[in-house]
Amino acid sequence: MTAATPKGERRRQALVEAAASLLADGGFDAIRHRAVAERAGLPLASTTYYFDSLDELVTAALEFHGNAELAYGKARLDELDPAECGGDAFVELVLDLLLGPSGDRDAEAVLLRYERLVATGRRPYLRPLMRRMSGELHSLLFDIFTRAGQPVSRERVEELIALVDGAVVNALIEISPDPRAAARRMLRKSVQPR
Repeated sequence: MTAATPKGERRRQALVEAAASLLADGGFDAIRHRAVAERAGLPLASTTYYFDSLDELVTAALEFHGNAELAYGKARLDELDPAECGGDAFVELVLDLLLGPSGDRDAEAVLLRYERLVATGRRPYLRPLMRRMSGELHSLLFDIFTRAGQPVSRERVEELIALVDGAVVNALIEISPDPRAAARRMLRKSVQPR
């Protein structure tokens, strides 16, 4: 990898952001040298100049995308008023972190997200990054539950993630136009006081 100058850093970052955008739009198969260079507005050779391999570029794109999602979640948590973080605001924040921002209500966006998550399992070079990012997501969700006045164990956070994942996958199998609604119903039911 080469990017020792400020111009090189800017170019490398532009390639990472372009690859992350392609990843979000079309999954791992969308990240190709030519597509990344075109989206970044840089020469094709820049992808191999700044990255030793396509795997390295994919890893950088996934890390950038994941860090952006975590930063979004942390900002939302900071905005959350503890007096108002029960009920719908709390459920929507959890769903935003697990399914993407609520503006992405499109079933296709959720499907792409899950395809991307499953596809990381077929790429061993991504496993260390995914383990780290998954741990950060679980910690953030743990903080959200605590702020919402619903202290739960870390094991319970994993159970709730699995509940949301199951609801979404079932909705996608049933070709539901709104898998988020299915996840919302299940999560609300599971976190309501008994």
